[in-house]
Amino acid sequence: MFSRCESFRAFSLGKGAIYMVSAFSAANGVVLGQVKTAEKSNEITAIPELLKLLNLQGCLVTIDAMGCQKEIATQVLQKGADYLLSVKENQPALADAFEAAFPMAKVVNFEGDAYVTDEKNRGRQETRYHIVSEVNEEFQELSYEWPGLKTVGVVMSFRQEGDEVPEAPMIRYYISSAELSAKKLAEAARQHWFVENKLHWSLDVALREDACKIHRGHAAGNLARVRHIALNYLKGEARFKGGIRRKQKKTALDETYLADILAV
Repeated sequence: MFSRCESFRAFSLGKGAIYMVSAFSAANGVVLGQVKTAEKSNEITAIPELLKLLNLQGCLVTIDAMGCQKEIATQVLQKGADYLLSVKENQPALADAFEAAFPMAKVVNFEGDAYVTDEKNRGRQETRYHIVSEVNEEFQELSYEWPGLKTVGVVMSFRQEGDEVPEAPMIRYYISSAELSAKKLAEAARQHWFVENKLHWSLDVALREDACKIHRGHAAGNLARVRHIALNYLKGEARFKGGIRRKQKKTALDETYLADILAV
């Protein structure tokens, strides 16, 4: 499970973007809950409100760097779950510790638990190095500040498009309260970004969220919730082998199928 902030534009005079912080189950492909916030910067306050709504016992909760906060980590643990938080410059002490402990050469030639993946897709090749470590000397003092911290991890990605010059490597840092293997980190990090395909793409392409011009009152936020509910129903029906758009069309033409969708 993870939370992520998405935005869409309210098309009215004086209205900016509306942001919805959503919790998405990577295992089931459905939205578990959402909270509206006026600005993306308010994601820090919206995530705790969203976590209150959810039963997270036994889950691994992954959150973007905006949610890498001690209070949020504590709340996740109090809900009976483990956290996997992305680390960026908004937590400078953590970021500095990662840079000191894991220079690029050490990541590529790591002697501990490591897992490497190679993928080719439409002419693009991407190699990812995943490494995990217990809390070591560079993180010792920080471990007292971050509740339940057990694992630190690094993902380094090398990407090349066809015969072009390889892109500069991209490095992502993670902290977790779970005892993760490098393979488990790879799976969790990849599932976190599935939201782009499983949620945002479906909302934008199938349900045309970005093209919606309805904005009066609470309409934009309410419609966002309705879209998520509809998407959950459509994804939950597995007997008809078709995409979301085909399922939408079938529900419009076949009342029996519509009843089946609503009974999921």
